[in-house]
Amino acid sequence: MLASADIVAGGDRPWDIQVHNSRFYQRALAEGTVGFGESYMDGWWDCEALDELCCRAIRARLDERAPVNLRTALSVAAAVFLNLQTRRRTGKLAERHYDLGNDFFGAMLDPEMQYSCACFSGTDDLAAAQRLKLDLIFRKLGLEPGMRLLDIGCGWGGLARLAARDHGCEVVGITISREQQAHAAHACRGLPVEIRLQDYRDLSEPFDRIVSVGMLEHVGCKNFRTFFETAHRCLAEGGLFLCHTIGGVKSQSHTDPWIERYIFPNSMIPSASQVACAADGLFVVEDVQNFGADYDRTLLAWEKNFCASWPRFCDRYGERFRRMWRFYLLSCAGAFRARSLQVFQFLFSKGGIAGGFHPVR
Repeated sequence: MLASADIVAGGDRPWDIQVHNSRFYQRALAEGTVGFGESYMDGWWDCEALDELCCRAIRARLDERAPVNLRTALSVAAAVFLNLQTRRRTGKLAERHYDLGNDFFGAMLDPEMQYSCACFSGTDDLAAAQRLKLDLIFRKLGLEPGMRLLDIGCGWGGLARLAARDHGCEVVGITISREQQAHAAHACRGLPVEIRLQDYRDLSEPFDRIVSVGMLEHVGCKNFRTFFETAHRCLAEGGLFLCHTIGGVKSQSHTDPWIERYIFPNSMIPSASQVACAADGLFVVEDVQNFGADYDRTLLAWEKNFCASWPRFCDRYGERFRRMWRFYLLSCAGAFRARSLQVFQFLFSKGGIAGGFHPVR
């Protein structure tokens, strides 16, 4: 199986795998991506270019050739038959991931703390690329002074802060993370920005524009329609709604089992068709842009920052966490490089734009 992906156990190329414990093979075969990731966390194997190893494994579809195990089957069945993104379950995501510590994420991310794909257009600098992404969003939305903007899943408040400071908007940002709310409220102090600890399903008030960046991945397919109905209910007639999300190449109801267990509990990557179906009859699709290839570079920049700052956090989190986090960042970089994951920006209008939307890039 490794040979079919041009990977050699004990080879001398950067993407070749160095196995330290022979039980790795049985564990990976028996438990799929969970066993593959956990055995790395346990130090059973290493790889100099983990991102390229994962890219090659994904292109060769090695995950599809591993036997289905009971643990994975149960995880998939739960996603199919249960709603894993209920109000009660959303707190698990905040506690396990987004509340790890504002100082931790601040050391890994850019100064605006943007935890989504940057736009590397004419720059190699992460901070500049994230500002380009935000500027692209603002231009697509056509922000003007006095507009009321809703930011669903506002993160640490960078988008809300710049929309208010640079474009004169009144902004409401919502998040389910107490750590994010505290940081965002402090970052936006003195500006017409309100940061709420609120579930999107509780929204029912008018806005001229709505934006959601990196939020739809946590909504779940059973709630996609509710998410878009909420946006429709809150958006003024003739208003615009930009939805920025990671996207898969095929429709599914579950996420990778290792990612589900260790990084983003109850998450699910939507496909373009799932997004379109959820918006069916509610919005006019004015524009769709895919710049998923840029997420590879974004993740590598985060991993570089993470490694550089690790001495500050090693006592707090420990060695197994360090290996887990590197596996998360680099395996995802490999997935985007293999183009099995995308980044979509959908621009919707309520009622359509007279004369049509002229694409902004």
